[in-house]
Parts: sequence; structure tokens; C-alpha cells
Amino acid sequence: MTGIASSPPVREPSPPAPVVAAVDVVKTYGRGDAVVHALRGVNIGFARGGFTAIMGPSGSGKSTLMHCLAGLDTVTSGSVLLGGADLTRLDDRKLTLMRRERIGFIFQSFNLVPTLTARQNILFPLELAGRTPEAPWFDRIVDVLGLRERLDHRPSELSGGQQQRVACARALLSRPEVIFADEPTGNLDSVTGREVLELLRRSVRDLGQTIVMVTHDPVAAAFADRVVFLRDGLIVDEQLRPTADGVLDRLKRLENA
Repeated sequence: MTGIASSPPVREPSPPAPVVAAVDVVKTYGRGDAVVHALRGVNIGFARGGFTAIMGPSGSGKSTLMHCLAGLDTVTSGSVLLGGADLTRLDDRKLTLMRRERIGFIFQSFNLVPTLTARQNILFPLELAGRTPEAPWFDRIVDVLGLRERLDHRPSELSGGQQQRVACARALLSRPEVIFADEPTGNLDSVTGREVLELLRRSVRDLGQTIVMVTHDPVAAAFADRVVFLRDGLIVDEQLRPTADGVLDRLKRLENA
């Protein structure tokens, strides 16, 4: 009797390695009775080409987590990995280079140089790094963000939304592995804020960017692919394909817990 050969087991494809990840990250401030546990052993990764919002009640650790992931703050213990490099093991010079070359930042205060034009503000970080911008990439970003007619204007001649678009273009130009956005719509009205969020969404979809955004606004969070919730320095939940109502309901339950 001839045996029947069995088919080899089908292996599921391994998930891609995260662009940036926190591994057992602990962050404390102060000592003794005054110690504050901002992060209590956080483990999380962020996939390439994804848009993640970090949310939680006031004091939950969301801004601390982003600052540690971006190399803007040190961790008490644990590791922060960016493209395989452990940021916690880099000296100040190497960490500065890492932030300049592989990380982008968007802040609610825009942080534009008032004496420079929009074009000059966009190019400024690359010039500091001694790098020449890629003209086709510059043109694509400018056109995606609708800045072509505003390149020769200074920040004082731009609306808040236009200034934030310049900040987005500046962050995108160096092709960073990840962009960290800290309350990017915090200083904008609802209409302009929506425009900026749509631009961030488009940069993920059309430009393949990875974005990690801290926000307190459920409407802003609904533009993301995933929302991660923190409470008391721990990740307690997440939502995929979030809606504003779903995010708001989860935040209310966290605050009342």
C-alpha cells in the first residue's frame, strides 16, 4: 500500500519588523518619596507606512513615551529601537545625527524660523546636515501639501494651516524613517486642523511615511490607522480603524476607571 505524502505546513509570513519600538521601557522622575513613574515597562512597535495615535488621560505618559521614542528624553531602563539601532546606547553626538537624519518632528507651535521663507524653512534641516535635497522629492512634497504658491512667503504671511504644512514638508523632506507629531493641530481651528490631518493621512498613503502622533482629540485620532491608549504609564488598550465616537468612549472609560 502506497503512503500518501502529506503537504508541508503552510507558514504564515512573518510580520515586518517595526520601524521604531519600545522594549520594556521604564521612565521615572525624582527619587524616594517624590519619585514619579511616568512609564512602567512599555512594549510597543510601530510598523512602516502606518499612522498611529497615542492617547490617554492627562498624566498617562503619552508625551513621555513619544519623547523617549524620538530620542528627546532618556529612559530609566529598557531599550528604544529605531531601524535596528538602540537609541539608548548612543552617545550625544550619534543621537543628534540619528534624530537629524532618520527622525522627523512636527510640533503644535510649528517652530518655523520667522526670517526665512517657506522654501528656506523646508530646506533648513538638510542644509544644517550638509545634504543636498532631491529636487523631484521636494517638488512632490510641495505639490502634495499644496505649498507651490506659498514658497516665497515668510511665516508671518502664512495662515496657521499653511505654517503647519510647511512644518510637515520640512519633516518629510529628509525621508525620515518615522515622523513624530506632538499635538499637530493644537493651535489650529477645526477646519484647518482637519486639512492638516488629511495631509498627514495622505503622506502615509501616497508617500509611504510612518507617523506617530500624540493627541488628546478623538477626531484627530480617527484619522489614524491605530490608536494606542495609555493609563498610569502602561498601555491598556488599542483600537484599529478607529472612529471618533469609539475613541471618545474609550477615553471616558479610562478617565472614570
